[in-house]
Amino acid sequence: MIRSARVRALFALTVLALSLYIAVTVPVRLGLDLRGGTQIVLETRSTPTARADRAATDRTLEVLRGRVDALGVAEPTLVRSGAHRIVVELPGVQDPKEAAGVLGRTAQLTVHPVLGPAGNGAPDGTSAPDKDGAPAGNGEQVLADESGQRLRLAASALTGTDVKGADARFDAQSGAGWHVTVDFDRAGRDRWAKLTGQAACSPAGDPARRIAIVLDGRIISAPQVDPSVGCGTGIAGGSTQITGSFDDREARELALLISGGALPVPVETVEQHTVGPTLGARAITASAWAAAVGTALTALFIVVMYRLMGVLAAVALLSYGLLSYAALAALGATLTLPGLAGFVLAIGMAVDANVLVFERAREEYAARHRPTARSALTAGFRNAFSAIADSNVTTLIAAGLLFFLASGPVRGFGVTLGIGVLASMVSALVVTRVLADFAVARRWVHRRPRVTGLATTGRVRDALERRAPRLMRSPRRWLAVSAVALVLAGSGLLVRGADLGVEFTGGRLIEYGTARAVDPDRARTALADAGFPRAVVQSSGDKGLTVRTAELTDAQAERVTRTVGALGGGADTVRDELIGPSMGAELRRGALIALAVALGAQLLYLAARFRWLLGTAAVTALAHDVVILVGIFAWLGKPLDGVFLAALLTVIGYSVNDSVVVFDRIRELTRRERGARAADIADRAIVQTLPRTVNTGMGAVLILASLAVLGGDSLTDFALALLIGIVVGTYSSVFTAVPVALALRTLPKRQRRRRNKKD
Repeated sequence: MIRSARVRALFALTVLALSLYIAVTVPVRLGLDLRGGTQIVLETRSTPTARADRAATDRTLEVLRGRVDALGVAEPTLVRSGAHRIVVELPGVQDPKEAAGVLGRTAQLTVHPVLGPAGNGAPDGTSAPDKDGAPAGNGEQVLADESGQRLRLAASALTGTDVKGADARFDAQSGAGWHVTVDFDRAGRDRWAKLTGQAACSPAGDPARRIAIVLDGRIISAPQVDPSVGCGTGIAGGSTQITGSFDDREARELALLISGGALPVPVETVEQHTVGPTLGARAITASAWAAAVGTALTALFIVVMYRLMGVLAAVALLSYGLLSYAALAALGATLTLPGLAGFVLAIGMAVDANVLVFERAREEYAARHRPTARSALTAGFRNAFSAIADSNVTTLIAAGLLFFLASGPVRGFGVTLGIGVLASMVSALVVTRVLADFAVARRWVHRRPRVTGLATTGRVRDALERRAPRLMRSPRRWLAVSAVALVLAGSGLLVRGADLGVEFTGGRLIEYGTARAVDPDRARTALADAGFPRAVVQSSGDKGLTVRTAELTDAQAERVTRTVGALGGGADTVRDELIGPSMGAELRRGALIALAVALGAQLLYLAARFRWLLGTAAVTALAHDVVILVGIFAWLGKPLDGVFLAALLTVIGYSVNDSVVVFDRIRELTRRERGARAADIADRAIVQTLPRTVNTGMGAVLILASLAVLGGDSLTDFALALLIGIVVGTYSSVFTAVPVALALRTLPKRQRRRRNKKD
């Protein structure tokens, strides 16, 4: 025993020292919603001549990487997601229109001889069509030049593959302003000389002396070949200039597109998020305050409840924070806003393992004839292990599903939640135990057992055992209460309907910061007059407003901004989200799959650990919690978005966590008291585990209340969903799951009685 204690102490010191080193030397990477910037999700599309397969997407990724590098964005990230999507993160970029314009252009560059002006009665006898870009026969096409004159173009003589590079330059001497110099490679130089030599054979002023440079089906320049160039000789040197009324940004963008090359297949923006740096900074500050206040309140609560053991658990909470942070840094995980909230939430959940151990240690102390704090603590760790393992595995299942089935910030929440659960187990089962073993071995502690907090079972437990309430004497009563709650909450879905967020419906969500407060009803009326009658407007803080609409063009988005700015004395965009309809449908389908898989995975795990009867009862309680939480949000008119999904799956894990603790005690008492009535065993299990349930719930509630009050507007709905879920989940784990289990247990007996009566 002494040897194992030393091994644990050495392991704890090693893990903490390594975590401290990583925390000091390796910074955690912040997501764009915390540091500001733009995230664009592009999807490759097939064409009649090119298939958007995985290889084409990889080639597209390389072209986009060159374009992003040329934009000069610090620390950009480009990764392929699946076979057809590319996720581009541009920290610090606050103009998504410019970024999306550069990234989404196919940049198909071609150079054509000009045959002449378009119109009926062409010299070669063909009739040119009226529509620009339509073929005129023999590979010809008709396009308008910079002045609007329509020209007949021959088939391309050069393409973007012949380009060696392009550069934007400013000519101050001639007054030509900005232009783009294009350099051709060796093969391109020969083709360029031949092309210009043929054009030089036409007389000056003849359109056939012009050469058209076409980008993405539009003539961007159609210069005349200089009179100094001889017929058949052409321009040597292999370079040309594209002139026009460019400003510096347009010239650099054009040079970037030409030098970067064409995309192998077209791309479409299916999702776009832009967050201002001030919003991210406020979120970090608010979450830090919430974490500090919530941790302090939780630590104070656990110290009051468990005295010396509570002090040691509070120290272990600090080690939990260090372990979690170091794990995030070591894995290179990106910390997002929901992930930051998950990190704070896991602090409250980290108390759970400590509470389980201390409550079991109190029971052991009270049950032994000549107890000591050391023996009670050892037995507490041993007897609580199965409940700790089962309850944390269920939460890990929810975190894993968020990681594999969700995307973006919600996936980040799953990562931090999973890391938090593992770190909480290490801090409780290793760090707390090392500290507790050391403390109870001190002589002055041995002489004063009450100072440990283990020598008493607590006032709540004592009161419950004195009264010995028979809560499960009539389980149908509790099922009726749960049914009424289901009907009341679920009717919100029928009366108000589910307000799905932009992630699930597609559309545009823009959050503004205004100089003065704007009444949402007034803004809604103004937007309806401006042509947006279906815009959903909500307040965001004291001087903020969010506007949610269907898909908007950039011009329409500017009109919305002007309308809000006129009401609020100016409007700054602090967040801009665009979700395409196909992406919204996919995310909606993924959310339903995640929810179904979560319930199924929990059922399978609980069935393996507690038999199908208890597993089915626990999953029934989960479904009860899901319907009530969704229904309450429907009544409140709050959006069901990706962050709500993260909260919902977390509630599922938390609710199962509570049910597992009760069922673990029922299983233990059933083995010990064979022949006892199931309802009596359930009553004793509830009485023995209720203090743990209340104390754990208080720890989570203190954290979430801090998030709701101090976490800022972006985390208020998240914290509210979790608060509702924890309250409902605490109730259902006792007063829904247990009655359902008892009803399922008696169901076969009733069926046998009915068969016997019929016989």
